[in-house]
Amino acid sequence: MKVFVTGGTGALGGHAVPALLRAGHVVTALARDEDKAATLAAQGAMPVQVSLFDRDALGKVCAGQDAVVNLASALPSMARFTSAKAWQANNKVRIEGSATLAEAARAAGVGRFVQESVSMIYRDHGARWVDEDAPVDHYPISRGNHAAEANANGFDGDTVVLRFGWFYGPGATHSEQLLALARRHVVAMPGPARTYVSSIHVADAGEAVAAALAAPTGTYNIVDDEPLTKREFADALARAAGKPAWVRVPGRAGLLLGDRLTSLTRSLRVSNGRFKAATGWAPRYPSAREGWRAMALTA
Repeated sequence: MKVFVTGGTGALGGHAVPALLRAGHVVTALARDEDKAATLAAQGAMPVQVSLFDRDALGKVCAGQDAVVNLASALPSMARFTSAKAWQANNKVRIEGSATLAEAARAAGVGRFVQESVSMIYRDHGARWVDEDAPVDHYPISRGNHAAEANANGFDGDTVVLRFGWFYGPGATHSEQLLALARRHVVAMPGPARTYVSSIHVADAGEAVAAALAAPTGTYNIVDDEPLTKREFADALARAAGKPAWVRVPGRAGLLLGDRLTSLTRSLRVSNGRFKAATGWAPRYPSAREGWRAMALTA
């Protein structure tokens, strides 16, 4: 297939573009500058420099494409994660950018639209498993993801929405920072110890993007096979770092920040069963135990 990818040099895109190329697809990817264009070209993709907010320019790129994959985001750094102002750029990309891209793809006659979203929009489910039929929640930093899903589902064609777990692995800056802290004997838990976090290694996430081109229309969870409790997640990070955790930042402290950190403090034991059954995809790293270990060997 001929595929146009936005966000192709981000944490997810850096793995999705190579996965698409390995699967035999012809990939055109948006690049915001010459350095990113060079990275894409070295991978074997065709870089194009257009604005995500320019419908006419996007329409020209979309013409002749079989699918459009929107992975564009502008997440704030870990240090600014709780700042409402820091989320403005991401909201603009998710809300206005996804709408402009979906409109351009529809006008160009593209057959399939794949949109990145997150599983953290589900409501807290405690220890219960969460599938795609579970109710979602609306809180300030989820606004962009809800809008992106709505824009994608308004696309006049086949739409696949991928709700990813918490990214970790090479290229996922937040996880690289957590690993660096763990190597200094500091480990932070994203929420109360007994609550669950559903994560996904970025390499597995990239393979899921490629698999999504053949998935039936619908919404799918893309997470590890085994979600861990926050305590297990933190322990796996410490073991991967090879350093005892002299300082543990209590996860319950995150509750003090209310809805500014609710995407990380809630308990989400998310199932990937629907996507596995639909596509045959399976994560290389069944849980963060194996994924953190693999990341530590390369980082």
